Amino acid sequence: MSRQADRLLERILAGSAAEDSPVTHHSRIPARHGRTEPWPDWAPAEVIEAIQRGGIPHPWAHQRQAADLAWSGRHVVLATGTASGKSLGYQLPALSALCGDDSGTDRAGTVLYLAPTKALAADQLRAITGLGLGPVRAATYDGDTPRTERDWVRAHANWVFTNPDMLHFGLLAGHSRWQRLLRGLRYIVVDECHTYRGVFGSHVALLLRRLRRIAEHYGAEPVFVLASATMADAAEFATRLTGEACEEVTEDASPRGARTVVLWEPPLQPEITGENGAPIRRSAGAEAARVLTDLVTEGARTLVFVRSRRGAELTALTAGRALAEVDPDLADQVAAYRGGLLGEERRDLEARLMDGRLCGVATTNALELGVDISGLDAAVLAGYPGTLASFWQQAGRAGRAGAESLVVYIARDDPLDTYLVHHPEALLERSFESAVLDPGNPHVMAPHLVCAAAELPLRAGELARFGESTRVLLDDLTAEGTLRRRSSGWYWTSLRHPHEQVGIRGSGGEQITVVEGDTARVLGTVDPATACSTVHPGAVYLHQGVSYVVDDLDLERCLAFVHPEDPEWNTSARTVTDITVVEESTREVAGGISMALGRVAVTEQVVGYLRKLPSGEVLDQVPLDLPEQTLETRAVWYSINEDLLNGRAPGGAWLEPARVPGALHAAEHAAIGLLPLFATCDRWDIGGVSTALHADTGEATVFVHDGHPGGAGFADRGYATLIPWLAATREAIAYCECPAGCPSCVQSPKCGNGNEPLDKAGAVAVLDIVLGAVRRDEKARA
Repeated sequence: MSRQADRLLERILAGSAAEDSPVTHHSRIPARHGRTEPWPDWAPAEVIEAIQRGGIPHPWAHQRQAADLAWSGRHVVLATGTASGKSLGYQLPALSALCGDDSGTDRAGTVLYLAPTKALAADQLRAITGLGLGPVRAATYDGDTPRTERDWVRAHANWVFTNPDMLHFGLLAGHSRWQRLLRGLRYIVVDECHTYRGVFGSHVALLLRRLRRIAEHYGAEPVFVLASATMADAAEFATRLTGEACEEVTEDASPRGARTVVLWEPPLQPEITGENGAPIRRSAGAEAARVLTDLVTEGARTLVFVRSRRGAELTALTAGRALAEVDPDLADQVAAYRGGLLGEERRDLEARLMDGRLCGVATTNALELGVDISGLDAAVLAGYPGTLASFWQQAGRAGRAGAESLVVYIARDDPLDTYLVHHPEALLERSFESAVLDPGNPHVMAPHLVCAAAELPLRAGELARFGESTRVLLDDLTAEGTLRRRSSGWYWTSLRHPHEQVGIRGSGGEQITVVEGDTARVLGTVDPATACSTVHPGAVYLHQGVSYVVDDLDLERCLAFVHPEDPEWNTSARTVTDITVVEESTREVAGGISMALGRVAVTEQVVGYLRKLPSGEVLDQVPLDLPEQTLETRAVWYSINEDLLNGRAPGGAWLEPARVPGALHAAEHAAIGLLPLFATCDRWDIGGVSTALHADTGEATVFVHDGHPGGAGFADRGYATLIPWLAATREAIAYCECPAGCPSCVQSPKCGNGNEPLDKAGAVAVLDIVLGAVRRDEKARA
């Protein structure tokens, strides 16, 4: 281990006996040397000189490769690690297109840049304007752009920085006012494209198809240049996202300092118990605050990544209080950085962190993406961020200047986190996931077809751009009167734009508006599919770091009324769920185990909620009376033959009938917790149902379903990796040291049945039956 990392690790472990050490693994990733290429002949001298003045003497090999592909007119995705300089891969061809060269390249070209966050777009705008290139007129067009400036952007800017929301609501809805930009569009830059997954990614995929369609209408053939964290199948994902065949550049030629990675499991708290007396570990946030305190005391510049805005505030507050006891001056060197901050607040924090006035920052993933923060000594991750790409993005924030760094990953009380800290190879040696999205989801595609028809009438020859199910959806939209069919195509039937009715960050349907009751101030919106579980009466609702409690949920008027309150507890909904198989699209049978994928109808009713302290201690359960809701989505499921469960079939295991429901239920919970290891989802994006005898399968069955109408691709990914997924699930349960089940293995924070019944040992037996039967079948076929 390097001396710097050794010193920092020794500090944060001070006071822990060797036998009680929270560290489950540590390893050192060696430094890597960089490899450069000469500047391309096609780049104008003024562009190269401006970039060199900014401190880049030569491009890294991957930057040059991506820039060459883009300049030659090929769509490209550059997927390399944090701090690898991905920006230059698109800046070089884009700036060259805007500045021209000696051969007379058209100076009227334009560029459109899309970022998932305002902070990232603002950071990139600063980088471009800082080059001081006269022909480049760069500007931001987002929700913060004053209306007086928007006219200038439309009339004069030739590089526009925006986001998917403004692309949908502003640019595409009023494309006739953007003719100048669209007519000259040379490049569409899609930065941090790995964030566009699931339902949001499906919306963005359809947005990009609509954008290129409109650009082609004005005579342009723009090239897509995508930048991404490292991911598997980058070209395949980029092609699915853009609708155009993309080439990938994935070999990272940038230098990297040595990095020490530490996996950390918080200790159990014997004095506190959770649901049904289950043991509770010290929270990842509390551990992160303590580690941050120690690192700042040592003078190590540190970022701590937590999962929520509230968590970021609490981590910074807790560390600040602890530091004040050591040295009052140190308390001012810690702050929270999160979404919802004003622009000037955000820029001030970034400047203070970069110049050393801030030593420690607790942040959400707002600082995960491309904002240039360099020279940090340590990164602390309080919980798995959901994907390996995000893990390494966050870890890579330390040591950005090529110096050595320390990365501490602190496990939450969660099956996936527990699995990873005990299986370091799954985190440090595993291939990156493929990002999942499904632009063919009819619940997502239909409203985009309506918007496309409102922008320009849809012609029959254009339908292949959107996907196989386009014609069927258009016929349905025509039959219901939303669109009108003419011999020349499909037309929008209203004078009003339909764009406002499409929430691209949601799953369709009219959004539930969250309103502060006393002031009538609108705070935000919630998807209708999740409203009953997130803004039910009594729920704690967070908005920009401020806590509210819900007073009333009016589903008919799509309103949730709240009042400001900061209780010491948080809430989690309890539901009852039923599931029906609508259509079985794929099925495989192996040794008495049936494995299937298809469409299902999930009926769910929120019947109450738990109030819990941050420690995990349950205060009480409050009943609710809310209506049933039905979700049509996709699911993966497996069914077990009765002879295997009662031990009559070879490889079976005797499970008393009374234990079967608890065993299946525990296996279901753990599987939901582990699916994010194989599909780029969060456990809150998926749900599950288990039953000892399901009406549609006639057998004991475990379902895991997407939590979005029509599905988001997660169940499909689960089916494709079912056996490795279930094997990891079995290991996660077996490795947990609790006697009968806890949040680290089979308990779920979102269980509608109060985590009853659960049979931890029975879950291991069920998964052994399934895995054993499938492996015996594979061996017999070999």
